[in-house]
Amino acid sequence: MHRLAQLLKSPQFQGCELEKKQLPFALYSSVQEQHLVNVPILNPMLMVVIEGSKALGRGGEVSCQVGDFIFLSDNPSVEMRNIPKNKEYLALIIEFDYQDISDLSSPGFAKENYCTGRADEALELCLYQFVEWSLTAPQSLWPLRKREIVQLLNHMGYQQVLSMLTPRKVGQRVSALLSRSPADDIPVESLCQQLAMSESTLRRKLTAEGTSLQAIKDQLRLGLGLHLVQTTQFPIAHVAQQCGYQSQSRFTSRFKERFGVTPSELRKTRLIDIDS
Repeated sequence: MHRLAQLLKSPQFQGCELEKKQLPFALYSSVQEQHLVNVPILNPMLMVVIEGSKALGRGGEVSCQVGDFIFLSDNPSVEMRNIPKNKEYLALIIEFDYQDISDLSSPGFAKENYCTGRADEALELCLYQFVEWSLTAPQSLWPLRKREIVQLLNHMGYQQVLSMLTPRKVGQRVSALLSRSPADDIPVESLCQQLAMSESTLRRKLTAEGTSLQAIKDQLRLGLGLHLVQTTQFPIAHVAQQCGYQSQSRFTSRFKERFGVTPSELRKTRLIDIDS
């Protein structure tokens, strides 16, 4: 992880300039332990620990140290701890869109919630090239390089990853549509038209999946809020607005209710002390 760590901690990945770029990866960092509950995983996601350690599950059943990775399938609620060691926690996050990799899925494996492993030299080099290349590559080519990562993991023997790339449920399709403009209230009629189903059918299918339109909206908006608090220096009021909340206090209340910590408290655990 030394080479990848050097790249991610270089000046080009520090400060607010990176926030202005749209990139196919994210960096999560902290200097204090972060304990988050009910974290939504909307799409399959690869997390690679660069510094510190990560623990998942209520009792920390899954533990990842420096150089370890965890590949997560979609999950409405994950509990995790990000734990600094030697002053810092740093992780590389890559999210995979179903439409880009659905043809790589394998029905031969029962779907698993996660897969853990060790980033060997080949995977580290692949990730290094992906991150460096992403800074200048056109967005239309991002899916091609993400596919390479999935295919390499499969080649390394982590076939479980393919089971996590299964076709979307209705709730995931709704989430994908809403994610195009999470701050807007898209009429249910518009959603039904794009999904080619009636409102009653949509609500029935969502109920069968144990969710609802409002639950999906809340999960999407708060998930975005968590991401922005973790990866940007935007004022909390701006984050709230980006997530569709006109009131910062309302956003803070819902954020605390969902994740067990306020946005300002979480922001204070990060490397840069920002006035919220």
